[in-house]
Order: sequence, then C-alpha cells, then structure tokens
Amino acid sequence: MALNGKDGCKGEKKISMGSVLVHGATPFDPRTGAVSTPIFQSATFRHPGLGSSTGYDYSRVANPTRDELEKTVALIEHGAYGLAFSSGMGAISALVKLFNPGDHIVVSEDLYGGTYRLFNGFYRSYGYSFSWVDTSDLSLVKKALRPGTRALFIETPSNPMMKVTDIARAADLIHEAGGILVTDNTFLSPWFQNPLDAGSDLVVHSGTKYMGGHNDTLSGFIVHSDKKNEEILRNIQKSEGASLSPFDSWLVLRGLKTLGVRMEKHGANALAAAGWLRRQDRVEKVFYTGFEDHPQYELSRKQARGFGGMLSFYLKNPADVPVILENLSLILFAESLGGVESLITYPLVQTHAAIPQAMRLAAGVNDRLLRLSAGIEDPKDIIADLDAALSRCKEENGA
Repeated sequence: MALNGKDGCKGEKKISMGSVLVHGATPFDPRTGAVSTPIFQSATFRHPGLGSSTGYDYSRVANPTRDELEKTVALIEHGAYGLAFSSGMGAISALVKLFNPGDHIVVSEDLYGGTYRLFNGFYRSYGYSFSWVDTSDLSLVKKALRPGTRALFIETPSNPMMKVTDIARAADLIHEAGGILVTDNTFLSPWFQNPLDAGSDLVVHSGTKYMGGHNDTLSGFIVHSDKKNEEILRNIQKSEGASLSPFDSWLVLRGLKTLGVRMEKHGANALAAAGWLRRQDRVEKVFYTGFEDHPQYELSRKQARGFGGMLSFYLKNPADVPVILENLSLILFAESLGGVESLITYPLVQTHAAIPQAMRLAAGVNDRLLRLSAGIEDPKDIIADLDAALSRCKEENGA
C-alpha cells in the first residue's frame, strides 16, 4: 500500500487498516487524479490490435473497478488474493468447486440457513457429503473427520447463537487431517478479525453486510493466499459469471471507507442493547460474545479485536414475538444484517427456515429466538424502541 508518489505506487509504506480502508489499494486514479475510483460501466473493452490487450477484455472476466475492490479486500483481510462475487452465496458456491464429488466437508451446525440449503439441497446431490457439528467444541469436529474429509467450514461467531470457534486450533486440526479451513468472517468483518492470520486457508464474506454497510447492494468475497487455488477460483468466477458488477463494486468500495468507524459504533450499540435486554423480565437469555460470562469470551479477546454488532436473545413467551415485530418503529423487521440501520430478524421463519426442525432446535433456534443487528443510531433510541415493544407485550400478553 502506498500513499505518495505520482503514480500511486511509489514510496511503499505500511499503514494502518483504517487508512487502507479510506484510501484503498490505489489512493487515486493515476490517469485523472480522481480520489474516488471511477466506475468503469463497460461490458467490453477495445483491443489496441491483434494479439494485444489493455488487460481488460470483458467485464465478467475482469473490470478495473472490481479489481480495485478485490485488491482492497485482500489487503484488509491480509491475503494475497481477493475475488468479488455478486453475493455471499455466489462466493461460497464457487469455493465448493475447489473440491470434488465424494469429498467430505465438516460444517458448523449453527450458521446461516442459506449455506445449509446450498450444501444439503444442491451439492449433496452432486456427490459431496457434509457433517454438521458444533465447531466451538473441537472434540466434536475431531470425531466427525473421515479419511475423505477435505475441509472444515466454520462461522465464528456463529449465526445466530454467537458461538465462537477457535480458528487456530481448528486450522491445526483440519491441516493434520489433510484438509483446509474455510472461515465465514461476515459477522466481525476484517476490522475486528482476520482469520487468515490465525491459520485459516480461505475467508468468505457476505459483503452485503458490514463491508457494504448500507443495505443497498449485494456482494460476496473470497480471500486467500494460495496461487494454485487462485487460478482455479478465477476460472470458476469467469466461467460461472457470478462476478460483481462495476457499480456494485464501487458501492462496496465507498462503504469500506467507513468500515472502521461503523464497526466501532455497531459494537458499542450492541453491547448497550445486549446489556439492557439482559435486565428485562420478558427476556430469558441474551447471546453476545462481549459478555464476560460468555463461554468463549476469552477466546474472542484472543482472536478478535472486538465483539461486533450482532446479538440474539430468547424471550420467555413465544407469544411476544409477533407483538415485538409489529410494534418496533426505529428497528426494522427485515432480513439481513450489518447495515447502518438496526434490523431485527426471526430466524425460525427467515434466515434459518431451510434448516430441518430437529437440527434447528439442536442448534438453539426455537420459536422464542430473535436476532438483532445493532445499527449506528443513538443507542438510547434503540433501547427506547425495544422498551416500547416489550411494554406492548405486557399489555397484550400479561406479566
């Protein structure tokens, strides 16, 4: 990363992530001096002549705006290579093709339901096999390993129960078995956690969430440092066509500029809301990795630089769920997470509806669970909105 020199790459300096986020991999456009990366909204590119190219031929294959985003995401995730896809699911689908039918993958049982649907509903029929375990307990992971196990896929913290998996120990375990570790880092973002530094081989993101940060675009990312895998993944991206568009690439670049300040605010608001919810009579339990009595609190402090903006909680009475969802005004009842607006989700029928009931219940996703993505509003307003909705529950459902 360089911040001085006429060509934007002279006088190499090591600077902090906050500065990299603001300036990106290329601080300004070398040709025009533009400090905002231009949107190269072009499907195709002119060749100077037969057998020669500017380096760009067709935007599905490569685009200058997407290139800048991919380089920036690789920098902040401490990887050599970054690939941008049209969604997080597009990114996960691409990385599955690093493996072959017959291969076995161990997966966190408590994770986004769309990942379960993709693996179990589609790739299982192609000959892949999957085992779903609580990866925060590595003894269960060890038991699930087979001779044909080629990967361990984890979400940490997990969605929605906020379990934390030891990335370094998980990496050692799967590497000893001859496989690779894939870490979904969506919940904490590169601002709070860099799984590659702890031994993960690949990191995936739904960039729709914190990296974009404004609930206005879909995107997904893979970051890694393996040259051989890079050739394979680039070919998959080119061939399947799920690459991120120029305009959406620019939107994520713009979002990344404020990732650091947003993540700090998300984390502070989540801690305030989680602490308040914990004191409410109608709330049975709150799940937040920033609580000192969280089972993996010390592990979180060791492998991450913050606790993030996500929390979930059990209500005592399932009849309170619809009342809360219908009576919140500032907090929006909507799927997704990680945007500047606070969002509340009912995992049972939204994010985790694709997961079979027995598996959902075993993971802790029941009819009393709500998930909150704390936005960057004034925390007093977030709490006041929750308070008003819980008061309405008392009126309608009794004490």
